[in-house]
Amino acid sequence: MPGRLGDRWHTLWRSLHLPAPAVLGQLCDRYTEPHRAYHTLQHLRDCLAWCDRSTPCLQDPAAVELALWFHDGIYDPHCTDNEEQSADWAVRVIASVGGSLRLQQTVHGMILATRHHNSSPGGDIGAVLDSDLAILGASPCRFKQYEAQIRQEYAWVPEAVFRHRRAELMRAFLARPAIFGLDFFRSRLEQQARHNLQASLAALQKTSRPPATPAMGGDQVSKGR
Repeated sequence: MPGRLGDRWHTLWRSLHLPAPAVLGQLCDRYTEPHRAYHTLQHLRDCLAWCDRSTPCLQDPAAVELALWFHDGIYDPHCTDNEEQSADWAVRVIASVGGSLRLQQTVHGMILATRHHNSSPGGDIGAVLDSDLAILGASPCRFKQYEAQIRQEYAWVPEAVFRHRRAELMRAFLARPAIFGLDFFRSRLEQQARHNLQASLAALQKTSRPPATPAMGGDQVSKGR
């Protein structure tokens, strides 16, 4: 069990005046599954760091942090219900230590909101989504590493299908008035994110062709983050 994450986990539950549930080892095991390359403890730590930075903007920082801990708790790129399973797991854990129904519902809704990232809401849900998408505004070097990690997770998807669906995703993000919902994230990440996405799209379009027939995993590739 990672020491700093363990300390953070217990501090979070103390702030909620609840006993820390004994699932941290299981949660960390999930984030270190061999089929993961991007959705790992590195991604979790990055999300939690953004949670820390944006705390002054949050109404319920503890709920945001809980949602981030669990948002990729269940992750299988072959499946389409990862967020639902992760949200349900979070609710079970919160309920097991006597967490309020309101906290359960809040965290559940935040995790489900990460399913599609079709909009840029404000408030605490926006903070969860923006933290999850902060990688888009990373340095060009880190962004390239992220793209390679996503491709590794979807290695089973044919190259033409992967490139076509990733290009669709890049276009969808670039078409949005704002990629990030909160001013805090927009001011820090929006410009770099658009630069990264435009560069990625240009590279994908060099050889990207629509697949001749639908292929398994296409919809999930378009949601890969």
